[in-house]
Amino acid sequence: LKAVILIGGPQKGTRFRPLSFEVPKPLFPVAGVPMVQHHIEACAKVPGMKEILLMGFYQPHEALSRFLVSAQQEFKIPIRYLQEYAALGTGGGIYHFRDQILSGGAEAFFVLNADVCSEFPLQEMLEFWQQHGDVHSFVILGTTANRTQALNYGCIVANVDTQEVQHYVEKPSTFVSEIINCGIYLFAPAIFQHIGEVFQRNQQELALEESSNGWQRAEVIRLEQDVFTALAGSGKLYVYKTDGFWSQIKSAGSAIYASRLYLNQYSKSHPERLAQNKPGGPVIRGNVYIHPTASIDSTAVLGPNVSIGEGVTVGAGVRVRESIVLHGASLHDHTCVLNTIVGWDSTIGRWARVEGTPSDPNPNDPYAKIDSETLFRDGRLTPSITILGCSVTIPAEVVILNSIVLPHKELSRSYKNQIIL
Repeated sequence: LKAVILIGGPQKGTRFRPLSFEVPKPLFPVAGVPMVQHHIEACAKVPGMKEILLMGFYQPHEALSRFLVSAQQEFKIPIRYLQEYAALGTGGGIYHFRDQILSGGAEAFFVLNADVCSEFPLQEMLEFWQQHGDVHSFVILGTTANRTQALNYGCIVANVDTQEVQHYVEKPSTFVSEIINCGIYLFAPAIFQHIGEVFQRNQQELALEESSNGWQRAEVIRLEQDVFTALAGSGKLYVYKTDGFWSQIKSAGSAIYASRLYLNQYSKSHPERLAQNKPGGPVIRGNVYIHPTASIDSTAVLGPNVSIGEGVTVGAGVRVRESIVLHGASLHDHTCVLNTIVGWDSTIGRWARVEGTPSDPNPNDPYAKIDSETLFRDGRLTPSITILGCSVTIPAEVVILNSIVLPHKELSRSYKNQIIL
């Protein structure tokens, strides 16, 4: 078995700015560890997993290489980064590196998108695949969404008895199905034959359209639109439905929601990562992750859903809730931080209040997913969580509400519903 994690590239992650300026989005910490580490950990637990490949078109850079070295040591499994020469789409990348994926005689391989958070029921998907007995079949992980939100995802119509996918539509314009694609797949090597057919077809079409301006590439292949749509109804594609948690991480607001889901899971999987109330320590409410190097005053109140990074300083009487505080940040005495991501090395002055509006799914709807909000509606900034880029300085006694502050800014007054460039 192998696993391929698709991490995309630098021009993606635009909804994640200004945080993705400093660090590739897959390395952004969610619940205290880089986003993609949750994927690696889930893959490493599957018996028979021989290698994990990260695939994308980031230039190999220091942070990525350092992360790969430490992850290999921690999970005792070979992890490599394969760099695409251009953005090849979800199917083009794995087709381009098919020899690397199949080397060593891989019988099957998982493909995971890096920008989802999930319980990753990989073992269950594998057992489901083995029960179907056909080594040339493929499995998509699906989950249920509500009718209106399903339109923003790939929708799957499946046979109730066999779970065979009969129809697949990516982001349909009218309602198709409540079962949506989670961006996690299990493929047999036979998938490359199907991707190859799309590649051949693309090449023929491009040859016919020689007058086209040449920017299209035959190698750009999208698994969802080009491959699954064709495979649906052929008896080769199945869906495994999960009731576990799942969410996309497209925007910074969804990172706070993902952090909550993972912190919740830690009580079972990593109790040692959750902070406990101790005499002389800060007050902890609910699930909180605190990096061992952070220094926190005993009168601070943290939680629920708070993640405090490396070397963070939290002063006396500080209140933090539903927030991610990234490494090196410093919260001076009596600050209040709610629904906010505080960027690396940022400083919030005494008695300041930094607050955002959560973009949580509807709690009364069990199948609600997080809405990927547009930044602006009717020419106004949509109220969302507040984001401070890296090295932002907020003066004492000001209020910052629903705002996005770009890196290296020193603010002098209060702001509300603004992007501070």
